[in-house]
Amino acid sequence: MGRRPKPDILVIGIGNAYRRDDGVGLAAAQRLRDQASKSFRVLEHNGEGADLMECWEAADAVILLDAVQSGAKPGTLHRWNASRRPLPARTFRGSSHAFSLVAAVELARVLRRLPQHLIAYGVEGRDFRAGMGLSDEAEEAVSEVVERVLQEARQVSCGRNG
Repeated sequence: MGRRPKPDILVIGIGNAYRRDDGVGLAAAQRLRDQASKSFRVLEHNGEGADLMECWEAADAVILLDAVQSGAKPGTLHRWNASRRPLPARTFRGSSHAFSLVAAVELARVLRRLPQHLIAYGVEGRDFRAGMGLSDEAEEAVSEVVERVLQEARQVSCGRNG
């Protein structure tokens, strides 16, 4: 019996670098790009839903990184298994696109175009005003997100994901 091929893992950092903490997903993706090697691919994205669906179309596993606003302490890291249940729409309310990340995930679910594994990490932002640079809380959370994504990618490669 032959070896099972490695799953195609895509990490997508989402955000707008010109809206302060909204760029946290992009910052994490930039750090991950240096460590990706052949384990996974990394993409930076603005979060437009229809295009996101096309980006993840061929991937077996997708890990999304984005800023969120749930009312939790800034810098808090959230994790959702979107392949099992919907993302909390109120948490991802910072999107400037009419067709958001949450809408893209749910449309892909209805159309049966959702990746087998879809994990979303959200970093609680503090400052979404115009400008560049992350708040101290978001900057500190980037390192934790990077570590969690590396661990997540190892688990997916080994066939475990929860």
